[in-house]
Amino acid sequence: MNTSEIIAEAVRTLKEGGLILYPTDTVWGIGCDATNPVAVAKVFALKKRSDSKSLVLLACDMDMVARYVRRIPDIAIDLVEVNDKPMTLIYPDAQYLAPEVVAEDGSVGIRIPMSAFCVEMVRRFRRPVVSTSANISGCPTPSRFDEIDSAIVKGVDYVVPESIGTCATGVASQIIKVELDGQVKIIRA
Repeated sequence: MNTSEIIAEAVRTLKEGGLILYPTDTVWGIGCDATNPVAVAKVFALKKRSDSKSLVLLACDMDMVARYVRRIPDIAIDLVEVNDKPMTLIYPDAQYLAPEVVAEDGSVGIRIPMSAFCVEMVRRFRRPVVSTSANISGCPTPSRFDEIDSAIVKGVDYVVPESIGTCATGVASQIIKVELDGQVKIIRA
């Protein structure tokens, strides 16, 4: 299968409410349609994770972010423009997403990945995709495909071939919370 066919299969799985195991620009992730509460519940069940914890999402560009966040703080646009490494921004006032991906304060973490594979997959899917590390909650985050627990691999509906995974660095993204008044809080450097 070539990359375009792999992306098509991942998108088909996402549209059907399934889970995918895929390489991001940081680590291997479990993904699903971030607007589908049933699919999101499957992610929490697979990871054995409390649904009180929000999830990071991938968007293909700022236009997509703008559809799922009521107002984008100006500082967020500045940060995205100068960013040179994987960065997840936590935006206030999420909208049109599965409730379980949104934090208690109404915010949501979204990253525009630095991986052509992920950007194209999300662009073709036309909705944000959940991007949570491919591990059982409380266990170490795997930095390579061969470190992923077999329960995770067996628990998803589609596994992106390992050969695509060369973009995953094994290093988590920085996380920065942005507010409408311009305040910035670094959660993880």
